[in-house]
Amino acid sequence: MLASLKRSSINWANRQEFFVFVLLLVVISYLSLATNTFLTANNLQNVARNFAYIAIPAFGESMVIIIGGIDLSVGAVMALAGLVSALGMRFGLPVPIAVLGGIASGCLVGWINGSLIGRIRFPPFIVTLGTMGIFRGIIYGLAGGWPVLDLPASFTYLGQNNLVIGAAAFPIPMIVMLLTAIILALLMNISALGRYIFALGGSEEVLTVTGIGLAQVKIVVYTLCGCLTAIGGILMTARLGVAAPTAATGYELDIIAATVIGGTSLFGGEGSVLGVLLGAAFMQILRNGLVLLGFPAYWQSATIGSMILLGLLLDYWRQRRARL
Repeated sequence: MLASLKRSSINWANRQEFFVFVLLLVVISYLSLATNTFLTANNLQNVARNFAYIAIPAFGESMVIIIGGIDLSVGAVMALAGLVSALGMRFGLPVPIAVLGGIASGCLVGWINGSLIGRIRFPPFIVTLGTMGIFRGIIYGLAGGWPVLDLPASFTYLGQNNLVIGAAAFPIPMIVMLLTAIILALLMNISALGRYIFALGGSEEVLTVTGIGLAQVKIVVYTLCGCLTAIGGILMTARLGVAAPTAATGYELDIIAATVIGGTSLFGGEGSVLGVLLGAAFMQILRNGLVLLGFPAYWQSATIGSMILLGLLLDYWRQRRARL
């Protein structure tokens, strides 16, 4: 019994999720002591909202990276989904229909990415870099270069209000994020699709032998990534109360950083929903802490890039230890 517990504790200590959890506690403790505003209810709610916008797209990005791909178009998809929803509401569509239209636009971009990568076998980096530019241009064209303002209160409620349970108030985006995390964890751990995703990341030959269509799995994964990214973009738009063509510019870096720091291996075949949650939380708390401590904004990108390299080094170290 003691030997089993010891092995279990060693296995957890070797997992990147454990390292990120400890690092997260250290950062929270430091910010709590170094600032007077970090632990205020208003700041924590803002962190939770912004954390959700990154975590939900990062769930989709993690699936893509697990199968050995990459999606650089996630920032453009977030902006596109928010803009499509906003334009739908401007033209008189009910809020639920407009939101579904925004989600459908994200699914479409994901399907295009997956089809080009899975069926034609184009490199994921080049495909998603291309679609990022294409759809960012389409966003500017649809908006005419101007933001869409005066969104309905029933829409902005999704991003700006809280769900009150007793004496506690939970931001709605955080609730959506947690529900999404539960659904995705079940999908990845107990469904056939989840097994195919991890198997594809480990070795394409394994799925080829079993007769599973590689192209179909890749299309489904990229489409799911587009769907989840669109949800994050719509919640972000609801929070801001405006759909701007420049929205989510550079978010690709934060989203990929959250997945890599959370333990999703860039070599493929490894990752978890819990790790993505911890990675996204760490990224947002770190960014919030830099603001509270008065660091200039231009240092934030350098910090995020450094975190990506740190996550990659940790992943490389774990992979090397596993081979020894």
